[in-house]
Amino acid sequence: MRRSDRKGGNMIAKSLAGLGLALFAALPAWAQGAAASAIPEPSVDKGDVAWMLVSSALVLMMSAPGLALFYGGLVRTKNMLSVLTQVFMIVCLVAVIWVCWGYSIAFTEGNAFFGGLGKLFLKGVDASSQAATFSNGVYIPEYVFICFQMTFACITPALIVGAFAERVKFSALMLFVTLWVTLIYFPMAHMVWYWDGPDAIAKAALAGADAVAAANGHAGFLFQMGALDFAGGTVVHINAGVAGLVGAIMLGKRLGYPRDPMPPHSLTMTMIGASLLWVGWFGFNAGSNLEANGVTAVAFINTFVATAAAALSWVLVEQATGGKPSLLGAVTGAVAGLVAVTPASGFAGPMGAVVLGLIVSPICFFFVAKVKVKLGYDDSLDVFGVHCVGGIVGALATGILVDPALGGQGVADYASQPGTAVFAYAGVAAQLWTQAKAVLFTLAWSGIGSAILYFAVDKIIGLRAGDEEQHAGLDISDHGERAYNY
Repeated sequence: MRRSDRKGGNMIAKSLAGLGLALFAALPAWAQGAAASAIPEPSVDKGDVAWMLVSSALVLMMSAPGLALFYGGLVRTKNMLSVLTQVFMIVCLVAVIWVCWGYSIAFTEGNAFFGGLGKLFLKGVDASSQAATFSNGVYIPEYVFICFQMTFACITPALIVGAFAERVKFSALMLFVTLWVTLIYFPMAHMVWYWDGPDAIAKAALAGADAVAAANGHAGFLFQMGALDFAGGTVVHINAGVAGLVGAIMLGKRLGYPRDPMPPHSLTMTMIGASLLWVGWFGFNAGSNLEANGVTAVAFINTFVATAAAALSWVLVEQATGGKPSLLGAVTGAVAGLVAVTPASGFAGPMGAVVLGLIVSPICFFFVAKVKVKLGYDDSLDVFGVHCVGGIVGALATGILVDPALGGQGVADYASQPGTAVFAYAGVAAQLWTQAKAVLFTLAWSGIGSAILYFAVDKIIGLRAGDEEQHAGLDISDHGERAYNY
């Protein structure tokens, strides 16, 4: 070999060695780049968009006509129209409030308890804006997310009215709802459901533990705590249920309660309303996955079977306690099952959902038939006994039924393997304690906050309809018309 060849060979060897050293030195950045490429590019699927728009319409159907007919059939004839009006107008009122300031408070970054005001009147939102789902790289139009969450905001305060039906003034109720959704519901939704999204967590994981902690620190208080609530056990049912109990106590009993018989005037209407609730609840629970995929199917089937099991369970309890299998018991049990499975719907397995449905009805039956009578409060349509108690049972059970060993889905960890969520479970004791803390916080937040708001509204315009108005019925006294003319 000539000298020049040896010299050239040495230069090549040195160049390759230098390149190897450079690659070795750059390995962390190269690895980060490879990991980053594993996170899918943001995309919007037409199927997800279509499913979420259908889900939004289904949840709206739960309020009007579903809840309106369910409640309306349970009151006396002279108050039927007033309940329909209250539910319908709450939906209208809250829908306008939601797009003006509610969405910004609930779903923008602020602090752990209260969102920011950067999207007041939907500032900055247009047809190209996107909202994250629960899968890396999967998004939906932000307007779709706004519509879906708006239906939740509309139905939650409407649930409350059943607790003090037949004795609340319409004007006072509208003022209370305006204050309640602003100061109680929107912050609660922020605390439980607001976070940066899976892509933000995955990208933060590439920068290290401190970045992940900072990203998680943007989330709501109960989300940071690790509380699981797939579709609204705390946000909707416990929140509304305890507010209803406080209102029923503060407004006092209906005239003649419990001395005078006050049977439902139309169980036919109530059954129609309950059936519409069940159908609409598929959008409520399965839609809360924000996508159309396997977990959506899990939430769908859980909503189906838990409801059926709870209706069966309630009727069996009626028979076992010496009563008859009633339609009222069947539909009440169905609603209890819907309430209980709501927080667990995307976490439990179908058999776990069946067990949950079987368990929740006897517990709610005990509160409706025994505790209410013993304590003497007048929860007109059993909002506390079904929604709050059922929500508590479901929230606590979620901590158990999410266990993969019991057929549950586990909890997604978006940081451990960026781009692909890894599912884990902290254990029954740890998750159950977290769920219990979330339940206690919700009871205190809504119970104390609602009491303050009821007191304020009562001092401003008065909450309770007068004795003459109650005798005549709120249909005539508040609205000047009747549900039926005969």
